[in-house]
Amino acid sequence: MGSLVGLLLGLGLLSIWMARAPVRMRKRTRPTFLSGLTEIIMRSGVHGVTPVRLVAASAGLGLATAMSVLAVSHVLTIAISFGLLGACAPISLLRSLCRRRGRDLRESWPEAVDNLASAVRAGLSLPDALARIGERGPASLRGPFLTFGANYQASGRFPECLDRLKTELADSTGDRVVEAVRLAREVGGTDLGRLLRTLAAFLRDEARTRAELESRQSWTINAARLAVAAPWIVLGLLSLRPEAVEAYSSAAGLMVLAGGGAVSAFAYRLMLRLGRLSEDERVLR
Repeated sequence: MGSLVGLLLGLGLLSIWMARAPVRMRKRTRPTFLSGLTEIIMRSGVHGVTPVRLVAASAGLGLATAMSVLAVSHVLTIAISFGLLGACAPISLLRSLCRRRGRDLRESWPEAVDNLASAVRAGLSLPDALARIGERGPASLRGPFLTFGANYQASGRFPECLDRLKTELADSTGDRVVEAVRLAREVGGTDLGRLLRTLAAFLRDEARTRAELESRQSWTINAARLAVAAPWIVLGLLSLRPEAVEAYSSAAGLMVLAGGGAVSAFAYRLMLRLGRLSEDERVLR
């Protein structure tokens, strides 16, 4: 009897595990390297750059940096260290552009949503109200909405133009605004103006709170970045001295550089994770 109960219990637990396995697999799904680069490029607002070009630019810059340092120091290990730093520079620049564009969009969205609500209240159609943002809206948002207006005039297909607008904005707030407009266009109703005004007030409060948090943590993050970069600046200065170059050209010097690079990378990633503020995910993309 005990064996039968144990068997039934095991079958029940196995059934529960098999039922939950697909959910766990979906949660563990991670974007590929190229798709992650594509997301970074879209969020940075840079046009004409593809993941392949970004990888090629990183490899070329890393090789050029390594060759330049090798010509000065004549030590391959030091050249490789600075070459790796140079290869990471393009992606770091794009990430910086993503953060800057995110701040600009957070400051611009309340005004843009107010303009959209005013246009809807004045009786303009939804496509005209969105296109109007490209003419009178904030400067950081005019480009995507001007493109939306041109696409709508050329095709007249409102859903497809909204999808293109979401892709070009690459912003969670933009996804919410676009889906609210799409829902109002499909089902109708008179609550769109009230919804947009409430959203504008919420975005202003969120932008004010986030700006205060970023101002408080900026000096800490900048100090941590300087602490990470300082050893490598010193290494670059020491590479001009022959005795230091001779020390780092040995096997022990290679181990010191490798250990220092690993510690610097780990400390930098840990600093970013500890100091990172929560970001809204694009669940409506």
